[in-house]
Amino acid sequence: MSSEAPGTAALRAPPGPYPLGTHSTHAPPQVTGRGAGGPAPKRIIVGYGFWIFLLSDVIMFSSFFAAYAVLFKNTAGGPAAQQLFDLHNTAVETGCLLASTFTCGMASLAVGQRSQKWTQLALLATGLLGLAFITLEVREFVSLVARGAGPSRSAFLSSFFTLVGCHGVHVTAGLLWLGTMMAQFYAKGFRQDIRHRFLCFSLFWHALDIIWVAIFSLVYLVGTLPPELLP
Repeated sequence: MSSEAPGTAALRAPPGPYPLGTHSTHAPPQVTGRGAGGPAPKRIIVGYGFWIFLLSDVIMFSSFFAAYAVLFKNTAGGPAAQQLFDLHNTAVETGCLLASTFTCGMASLAVGQRSQKWTQLALLATGLLGLAFITLEVREFVSLVARGAGPSRSAFLSSFFTLVGCHGVHVTAGLLWLGTMMAQFYAKGFRQDIRHRFLCFSLFWHALDIIWVAIFSLVYLVGTLPPELLP
């Protein structure tokens, strides 16, 4: 017979699933719902972390855009944008880079399907289009310098070469990264860590395309407007 007073058992708190001093053989309860159930998959964590890294590039390019906007009319008596920019050449550059975005997306689909053949072909197309972009940009820079419109000619040209040249350096680094990804996929297959690196590369490449659209719109298109339409 229990020595507890009547009603004492009813006042006691019900035991939890893991009472103190005991070892339960039951599995822990499955927690469901938004934001519960443990950490996010590593792929999500890697992508989120790399987006945070890309914010540093966004801040840097924002500063270059601001400097260009301030110095745009400071030509020091030299040539202005209307006399220097060739929209036909820039349009071809833009087409190459935007097409490389499409092929990079196709590479992402091929990686998802674990297709070595189509992954390599899509990455090769992305690299060739990126190389064509860099070639056209270098040709433009060489032409400007040959015409006496180098970065030291005026504040306008200094800001232009800094902004566009910095983007070109990023694309060149992206091409080196792309070649490394092709080699790793070929040599090691579709390991999880390599797929995470490719995720970071694709985010980087698409971010460069977004920045170039801003450069094409705000530098080249606005720069070649008639003077009376400029602010």
